[in-house]
Amino acid sequence: MAGVKKIFVCSECDYQSPKWQGKCPECGSWNTFVEETFTKGKETKGSSAVTRGDSAVRFSEMKKTDSERTLTGIGELDRVLGGGLVTGSVVLLAGEPGIGKSTLLMQLCGKMGDAKKILYVSGEESKGQLKIRADRLSVAPSGMFVLTETSVEAVISEYEKVSPDVLIIDSIQTMNSERSSSVAGSIAQVRECASVIMDRAKRDGVSVILVGHVNKEGGIAGPKVLEHMVDAVLYFEGERTQSHRIIRAIKNRYGSTNEIGVFDMTDAGLTEVANPSEMLLAGRPEGVSGSCAVCVLEGTRPLVAEIQALVVPSVYPNPKRTADGLDYNRMCLLLAVLEKRLGLRLSGCDVYLNVVGGLKIDEPAVDAAVAMAVMSSMKDIAVPKDLIVMGEIGLSGEFRAVSYAGQRAKEAYRLGFTKIAIPKRGSSKISVDGAEIIPMNSIYNELLLLTK
Repeated sequence: MAGVKKIFVCSECDYQSPKWQGKCPECGSWNTFVEETFTKGKETKGSSAVTRGDSAVRFSEMKKTDSERTLTGIGELDRVLGGGLVTGSVVLLAGEPGIGKSTLLMQLCGKMGDAKKILYVSGEESKGQLKIRADRLSVAPSGMFVLTETSVEAVISEYEKVSPDVLIIDSIQTMNSERSSSVAGSIAQVRECASVIMDRAKRDGVSVILVGHVNKEGGIAGPKVLEHMVDAVLYFEGERTQSHRIIRAIKNRYGSTNEIGVFDMTDAGLTEVANPSEMLLAGRPEGVSGSCAVCVLEGTRPLVAEIQALVVPSVYPNPKRTADGLDYNRMCLLLAVLEKRLGLRLSGCDVYLNVVGGLKIDEPAVDAAVAMAVMSSMKDIAVPKDLIVMGEIGLSGEFRAVSYAGQRAKEAYRLGFTKIAIPKRGSSKISVDGAEIIPMNSIYNELLLLTK
């Protein structure tokens, strides 16, 4: 009989210890050790212990090979992937429950299923449930095979019979291997199952998409090493109360991690949003204070978003600060600059900031729009509808230049903004027919622009 070995594994860094510890000596995380049980026996066929037969090659003799890509037929997904699925790559798609991961993959099967052979493995749903979703999405691919199985050994056995071009596992947390006696979804099981599947992907050149669950903190469930093992990590995000969804690349070995894909969830599934700026600006109020537009870059795509601010006198000794879609610490820094340089009494006011549409912005070019929205709400003066502001603000209140200002200005003008306020440095090189370029040195110019 095979022996049984019990060890404790850190869920953050995969550090192993023979006994439980409160703090991980490797990564310093607290209360992350989980007991795992391994069966010491013969390696199963297709396990991660099987080598690929590679030998060392002199670097000077290596030849550059272009990665073969296959378009998924979904333009927004191809944009995030860097131009399509790469042969032999492993992609991890994670997101909140019910966000639309399975819907997106079923639509992907509908686009690729006639030209490519796809094996869709579901460990969560029955064949009947998958058929109902396919009918709702009007998907009937001729080259799609469906397998409802949770044993990774059975999946590999069926994979060898079908020999697909694309393998989809929904989800990796439901898979289990005979090599580990732990329950499905545990650190040991997720790591072992992912290793077996990745080995097959690299050996046979098949594109693999793994669906991953998220934990209550919003991170991808399972060992952190799973994210390091795969070639790309895509995060599917969106607000439950809103219909749009965003796919963001957290890691991508074959492309940029700055691109995003925007979708709209409808009764017929996910539809691509070719112009997200118009969607984010839809319903923008006119003549209301505390609203300012800004153009940000998501990869190579310029997006015009709306920043909203609400400044009200506080009834508490410590005023409340809330930022939704913006960095909280950055907001506090900007409020301190406005109070110090312009004399605005923000220390006695509650300040609420929001990016309309659930978009999350982390680039400094949004500083000017945040300051303008706060000043607008503080003085109860509406920002002109045709004015858009962008720029980084320093601690002295000065404006710093932003990258790709010309590209941002053209996108803003295309959406109807005829007054474009940008940092003075580099503004002379920007010319947009029909638009007025307003150069600004500091937040004093911004205040004058608002109050004049």
